[in-house]
Amino acid sequence: MKRKIIRIDEEKCNGCGNCIPNCPEGALQVIDGKARLISDLFCDGLGACLGNCPLGAISVEEREAEKYDEYRVMDNVVKGGKNVIIAHLKHLKDHNQTEFYQQAVDYLKEKGIEIPEEDKKEETNGEIPMGCPSCPGSRSISLTLDDDNKNKSKIEEDEINSHENHKEIPRQSYLRNWPIQLGLMNPDAEYFKDAHLLIAADCSGFSHPDFHREFLQGKILIMFCPKLDFALNLYVEKLTHIFRTKNIQSITILNMEVPCCFGTDKIVRMALSDAGKDIPVKKFVLSMRGEITEGS
Repeated sequence: MKRKIIRIDEEKCNGCGNCIPNCPEGALQVIDGKARLISDLFCDGLGACLGNCPLGAISVEEREAEKYDEYRVMDNVVKGGKNVIIAHLKHLKDHNQTEFYQQAVDYLKEKGIEIPEEDKKEETNGEIPMGCPSCPGSRSISLTLDDDNKNKSKIEEDEINSHENHKEIPRQSYLRNWPIQLGLMNPDAEYFKDAHLLIAADCSGFSHPDFHREFLQGKILIMFCPKLDFALNLYVEKLTHIFRTKNIQSITILNMEVPCCFGTDKIVRMALSDAGKDIPVKKFVLSMRGEITEGS
């Protein structure tokens, strides 16, 4: 299938590495003095790295890049030489992609290409891989309360407990549509007409303590995960159709502070561009404690 994916001009690239921290999928590495796309598999084509290249060496192109076809990916990887092969195999292992890792090894065997020594000796000893430790979006973090937050929580708990029957404290849902997951939504649904949209990354609804009242009132909710969902091109197409045909009044974007969440904004901006619409947009970013770190 044809899809959007980044392209690196090696003539322009000086290996500065500014693009590396801005690739949520970890698909970029500096190897032999050049930025390399080590895996088509993990490049979503959203271009989070574009604005961080001082020399304009990174662009987005549309080309054949089939999902889940490790053999096609390896055709590109082996062109980079031994170090790129090593980096790609490590990348697959770090992201717990056992099936694709084995396909990559099989490819090397079929092509008569030497398998790196460390991969010949690889043994799991029954241990379960824990994912990529360098990805901020998947890193395990314990969120402990500081003294101020402990005091605040204690006050709120006392207020609830002092109520004669705290179960009767009114709670109101402001959800106005179903489904809410973009992959399941009909872009021609009637509720989109003249709507104010809240386009939120999945985790945000669980992170903000007052998500409904603070963000959802009066809006139609659209949710997706820019990291784990695999229908991102379809999402752009759906949003483009909605923006182009439904007279959308405003868009509020809500995502988490981790890099893998930044794709939410990218997808919306791509759809707006494709639709040729200039719809008012507000963006909010939440910390993992649910605090608003960007937007107002």
